[in-house]
Order: sequence, then C-alpha cells, then structure tokens
Amino acid sequence: MDVLQSLDRNNLPRHIAIVMDGNGRWAKERGQDRVYGHHEGVISVRDIVNASAELGIEYLTLYAFSTENWKRPKTEVDALMELLVNTIRKEAEELKKNNVRLHVIGDFKSLPEICQRELDEAKSMTAMNTGLNLVLALSYSSRWEIVEAVKNIAVDISERKINPVQIDDKLFNSYLNTAAFPDPELMIRTSGEHRISNFLMYQLAYAELYFTNVHWPAFRRQNLYEALLNYQQRERRFGKTSEQIQTNDPHHV
Repeated sequence: MDVLQSLDRNNLPRHIAIVMDGNGRWAKERGQDRVYGHHEGVISVRDIVNASAELGIEYLTLYAFSTENWKRPKTEVDALMELLVNTIRKEAEELKKNNVRLHVIGDFKSLPEICQRELDEAKSMTAMNTGLNLVLALSYSSRWEIVEAVKNIAVDISERKINPVQIDDKLFNSYLNTAAFPDPELMIRTSGEHRISNFLMYQLAYAELYFTNVHWPAFRRQNLYEALLNYQQRERRFGKTSEQIQTNDPHHV
C-alpha cells in the first residue's frame, strides 16, 4: 500500500514533535559505538525534515538533547556537541535554500559557546524563510521550562508588570519557550519506549501519542507517513463526546 497516497492532505497536524530515541541501541546492534548511531541519526533528521516540508507541515520539533543528557559519559557528550556544530554548519545553507526556518528552545546558554554561535548564525540565515519551522530542543526539559516560566512570572509580579489575578492558561503559555508556536497535535517516539521523558509536558496535553519500535537511525519518511495515517484514523474529541464532534463537524464521516 502506498501510504503517502492514502494520506488526507487536509487532515495533517500543524505541529509534529518527535523524541528521536534509539541511536545508541541501533549502533550497539551493529557492533558499533553509540556515537556512530548519533551520526547515522542525522540522516534520519534530514529525511524527516524534507518530508515534513514537502507535506506542508508548519512546525516540526525535534528533541535533540535533554538537560538529563548532560549526565552521559563526557566522551559521548563532547561527540554530540561536535556533531551538532558540524551538522549545523553543513545543513544551514540547505535549510535556507529549502525555505526552512530554524528555531531553538531550551537552556541555550548552557551549550558550548561554539554551538551557540553556529546556531545563532543558522537562525539568522533562515530568519526570513516562510516554510517549515524546524524547532530544535537542545539542553531542554519540560520541568526546567515550567520552573523558568514560574520564576519569570514571579519577577513580573514583584515589578508590578502583571497582577496575579491575570494568570491564566494564555498568560502562562506566553512565558514558555514555545510561546510563538502552536501546541503539537502529534508526538512520535521511536525505539519502543512508551513515555515522553520530560518533553513538552505542558504542550502535549491534547496531543496524539504514537510509539514505534523503529530506532531513530532507521526511521524514514515512510515511517512518518505511517504515523500520520495512524493519526488520521483517530478521533480528537478534546473532552467532548463522539456525538458532539459529529454534530459540530459537517465534514465528519
């Protein structure tokens, strides 16, 4: 079955978030070290970014490096940072050419200065692009993001910029790293783990969750299409009943 031809182009998520898991396990299965898996994972990133852009997806957020990943062996962390720098250098021009705009969320200042410079340059190069918004979550964790939002709200209250009674979902959301982006409708996690691992916990409140046993270095556009087809077979009710959805949606079949 041609999964791509089966997709309803009018029922695609605006925002897809992906936990790119399984690089190390994929490499180990092939008798290689974990860093080899990370290098091969870059090929999957390129393919999924291109496929998402071709489909007209507006936002794609990739969980590239969590705050917890700093606890990994120094050799692996150093290799990951080097890979990040080299990949951004190689891919920035391609992103610009393909009308992809790069964004970064997370504790940006905790990254090595060379990473910060390369990312800033790539963001500047792609700032005028109007196609896919590629969001890299780097040194990111949802708990960190929420705590930072609370701290900043507290500061603004102390400086009388806001009144506590003003605090609602909309205001809180404006203090998050993702304030400029819509919430993801679909979250994909590769490599068989069934958890979100401190990733966009606030933003994923109503997202559809899709888990696959495929390791990230083996995940390609066909796997993305299968996830999207699965998404389209679900009914998104947002607390309502099926009957309410059918009554309110003239296109519901």
